[in-house]
Order: sequence, then structure tokens, then C-alpha cells
Amino acid sequence: MPVEFISLAFPNPSTEIKPVTGIPAVDSDFLQRYARNLDEYGFDYTLQPYDSGGADPWTMGATIAAATSNLKVIIALRPNTMYPTVAAKALATLDQLSKGRAVVHFIAGGSDAEQAREGDFLTKEARYERLEEYIKIIRRAWASAEPFDWSGKFYYFKDFSLRLRPANPSGTIPISVGGSSDEAYRVGGSLADIFGLWGEPLAETKQQIDRIYAEAEKAGRTDRPRIWVTFRPIVAETEELAWEKAHKTLDALTRNRAAGALSKNPPNTATPQNEGSKRLLDIASRGEVHDRALWYPTVTATNARGASTALVGTPRIVADSILDYVDLGCDLISIRGYDNLNDAIDYGRYVLPLVREELTRRETGGKNVVNLGGVGETNDVRDGS
Repeated sequence: MPVEFISLAFPNPSTEIKPVTGIPAVDSDFLQRYARNLDEYGFDYTLQPYDSGGADPWTMGATIAAATSNLKVIIALRPNTMYPTVAAKALATLDQLSKGRAVVHFIAGGSDAEQAREGDFLTKEARYERLEEYIKIIRRAWASAEPFDWSGKFYYFKDFSLRLRPANPSGTIPISVGGSSDEAYRVGGSLADIFGLWGEPLAETKQQIDRIYAEAEKAGRTDRPRIWVTFRPIVAETEELAWEKAHKTLDALTRNRAAGALSKNPPNTATPQNEGSKRLLDIASRGEVHDRALWYPTVTATNARGASTALVGTPRIVADSILDYVDLGCDLISIRGYDNLNDAIDYGRYVLPLVREELTRRETGGKNVVNLGGVGETNDVRDGS
């Protein structure tokens, strides 16, 4: 599979380093402009995340799909929020409307408190059992030409039939699972098309990939999940300027979170419940910089709440760092910044082309590739807010 790039499309100009108050939580014009920039600058996917009090990813995803031509839309979905037959129908509908550009990323739930906000009181182990059953149901719904019954531990129904099929040429919709627990490795390794990881050092990432592949083999798969890894690059023209920018970003993150300026992630020093965050904090305790340019103070400053590891340096350093992960087997690279829209544009201008040119050079036997033009001219407008 080719190396592909993922980002997020944000619904308004507010960012973690520059919170903006008094604006709509969802600004349709801003969202569509953001998505079109991702599309024009060569990103392949945009994730629409989920949290209990946030915007609905389905509506956001449909808006993005309507505003773009090539960008695939990843809908983050917690099984407790939608019955699996309804999800199968909604995803197939989005896939039809977007001409095969729908993807789903399942979140079993890494926090008991966050799950409880929407009435889900299962244990973590039970949440992964439910997810396993959920995936099997929606796959059958997309594939079954005849009505079918289901009698499982979490779901029971009779005579369900879906009259529409995914538009994706594969006949199905890619399913992604993420996590760093034994349960995540088992379910994702055995059932997912894509497995999502946060940005850990190369050695730790390789260990996780080996676990995922082992679970795939144990399940009798002849293929393996694609590996998705996430970073928050901080890029500037020179190394010195990049590190200066990194420390300014860290100061802003620390200041805004201490002041409670980011209501979604209020200050919290308690140890996170999910294994991914625990791993990040453990790695952060062992040093600030890992490998070429992987920077961990942003993890500590945010208490590892979500994707928080940075790659710091020039576009070439960041591109080479990404290629190190590609060489490990990560062919889905998620990058989003802290100055959301402006960073996405800069990545599209300066980082993605370097990665792709090097991959093309390798494929053509080491011949240099001359870039005679770039993408992004249609919506080449940085956000000045």
C-alpha cells in the first residue's frame, strides 16, 4: 500500500495555543475551507474525532465530503453511541454519498468517566468484547445479500437486511482500531484493516507493531492491519527556529491549560486510565528527545491527553523522521500541528512533498525526482486569526 497522510479538519479557528472565545463551536465556512486545504495540499484522510460534549462527527464528516473531491473521511465511533445495524447503514450511506471515501475508527473507550457521561458503564474488558462483536456485525451487514439474525452477548436482533452496499471498490469500508492494551492488540490485530498508534520512539513502536502482527497471525489472517502513527510536528526554516517555536508552543500549552482556557482538557494531574497515555508519560520520564526529533515535553504538559508527541525540526528533519517510521512499516502517517490550519498548510507545502519525493526516488532506483509544481494553489490562504 502507498504511504498516505492523515490530518484533522477543525470546526473553528480556536487552537490549543491560541484559544478563541465568543465564536461558534462549529463554523461551517471555516470547516469547509480547512477541508479544502487538506484536499488541495495532498492529504489523503481527515479524522473527525469523538468526545461526549463535542460536535457530531457524522454531520462534520458529511460536510467535509461534500466540500472535497479526494479526501477520505474517518468517522470516530464509540460503540455505545450507536446500534451496530444503524452504524452499518450510516457508514454505507456516507460511503455512497462520498463515492467510496468513508472510513471508521472505533474507540472502545479509554476512560470510565468519559464513557459514563453517555451512559456506558461497562468495564474496559467488556467494552473490547462489545467492540469485537460490533465489528463482526457491521462487516456482515455490508457483505450479506440475505437477511440475518444475531444473538450475541451484547446485541440481539432478527431478520436484518441492508439494501445498500459500500461504494468502495473493495466492497467494504476500512475499519480502524487503536490502543496500546492487550485487548486493543487482540481485537485490532484480529479484525481491523488499520491499527492506530500514538507517536512513540522507534523501538517502542516496533514492539507494538510486532504485537499487532502476532495477534493477526494468531487469528489466522493472511494479511496484516496497516499501521497508523500520529505526531504533532513543529516545523520551521532552521533547526534553531524550530526549537524556539517548540518552546513557545510548550509555554502556551502550559499556560492555557493551567488557566483552564481549554475546557475540553482541564488541568488534570491524575494518572490517565488508558494504556496509551501511560506509555507516553513513562517515555517522557526517560528523556525529552528521542531518536531524530521526537520531543516529549508536550506530553508532560498535557498529561498525555490524546496525541501529544511532537517532531521538531526543519521540513527535511521532520520528513526524515517520518521516513524512519515508514521503514518500520507505518504507511499511514497522521500529522497535525498546534497552529491548526497554518501548520496543515505548511506540512502540505514543505513536508509531504519531501516524503513523497524520497519514496518515489527509492521506487525508481535512486534517481532524483524533479518537482516542477505543487498542489494547494486553489486554497493557498493561511489563517491569520
